Amino acid sequence: METVYFKGNACHTYGMLPAVGATAPEFALVSPELKELTPADFPGKKIVLNIFPSLDTAVCAMSVRRFNEKAAEKDGAVVLCVSVDLPFAAGRFCSAEGIKDVIPASAFRSPEFGQEYGVMLVDGPLKGLLTRAVIILDENRKVIYRELVEEITTEPDYAAALKML
Repeated sequence: METVYFKGNACHTYGMLPAVGATAPEFALVSPELKELTPADFPGKKIVLNIFPSLDTAVCAMSVRRFNEKAAEKDGAVVLCVSVDLPFAAGRFCSAEGIKDVIPASAFRSPEFGQEYGVMLVDGPLKGLLTRAVIILDENRKVIYRELVEEITTEPDYAAALKML
C-alpha cells in the first residue's frame, strides 16, 4: 500500500508500483474501438503507461495532451493513457482534442490492472479510480521507470519519464 494525496488529504493504493527491473504484470486494457490492448500488441516497443483518475479533470487531460506532444518525437515507444473512463469517452476526448500520438486505454473491465500495478485507490473521494502514475516498460516488458505522483492534482515529471525513452 502506498500513500498519495488528493488536495492534501491522504489516500491509499492497493499494493505498490512494480519495482524497476521487475517484469511487468500482464494486462488487458480496452481501446475506444473495444479492442483489447495487451503488451503483445506492441512488440519491440517501449510502453509508457500514463495512468490517471479521469479525463474529466484538467490535470489528467493535460497529461494526455503533453504526452501526445512528446510521443511524436520518440521512435520505438508507444504511450497508453490509462484510466477507468469508458473507452468511448476517452476516444471522444482524443478526437475532439486532435490527439493522435497516444492510445487511450480503459481499465474499466480489468480491476486487476489497478491492483497488480498498485494504482487503484482504495479510500478517499476517488476510491475505485486509478491514482496518477507513470510506468515505462522496456521492449522485454521490464520496468525501467516508475513515478507515483504524490499529490494526485499535480502533473507527473514529463522530463524524467521522457528521458527514459
